[in-house]
Amino acid sequence: IGQAFPYMPIANPGWMFPEYSFGIRDERMQEMVDEVRDMGAEVVVVLSHYGFDVDKKMASRVSGIDVFLSGHTHDALPEPVLVNETIIVASGSNGKFVSRVDLDVRDGRMMGFKHKLIPIFSDVITPDAQVAALIDEQRAPYINELTEVIGQSESLLYRRGNFNGSWDDLICQALIEEREADISMSPGVRWGPSILPGQDITREDIWNVTSMTYGAAYRTEMTGEFIHVILEDVADNLFNVDPYYQHGGDM
Repeated sequence: IGQAFPYMPIANPGWMFPEYSFGIRDERMQEMVDEVRDMGAEVVVVLSHYGFDVDKKMASRVSGIDVFLSGHTHDALPEPVLVNETIIVASGSNGKFVSRVDLDVRDGRMMGFKHKLIPIFSDVITPDAQVAALIDEQRAPYINELTEVIGQSESLLYRRGNFNGSWDDLICQALIEEREADISMSPGVRWGPSILPGQDITREDIWNVTSMTYGAAYRTEMTGEFIHVILEDVADNLFNVDPYYQHGGDM
């Protein structure tokens, strides 16, 4: 069973998906689980973009799910978390890990499991020649733009945790300088590789760390009261005590 990010209309412009609605729907999930069980499914796996805390809460409220493959909040867990009879597997982000899960299924139910979180070290793995060739073919028309050097990093550029990293600081400082603003704010995103001190920054690196689905920067006037509301709202989205009100992302 696949589960999309429930807060799409808040995180993205509504015009991008006018025919769809999103949400956290325990009752609908229970119906889906019951439906596939009635069809003979011995194992029910939910591929989730809810976020780890939301997955934990839903696992406590919906019965019959064996495995949550958890996404969105980028957690990398050495061992699955068990909630009732559901295991929650979180494998990080950006291709840093792969999880292997072996299930012992007997008489229509999961009797046990084995799990391993496997780190991916690209410099010790021989790329698959066929896949590498396909990637090169797709990149070829854009390779000049991708490899264009924009600048060079003087320090480590990174994102990690729930708060802004040096990548965000750089983006926001660029917005202030280019748009003649007093304050800049960037959407809370936590993807993109780190850049080492002294390393060239390419246009591809910029695309890797910005939300380019609808790339635009807006300049507007805000009162101090409105800025305060924004900051409180973002904090609530991240740290609300009820996981169903957490959106994930960064502050």
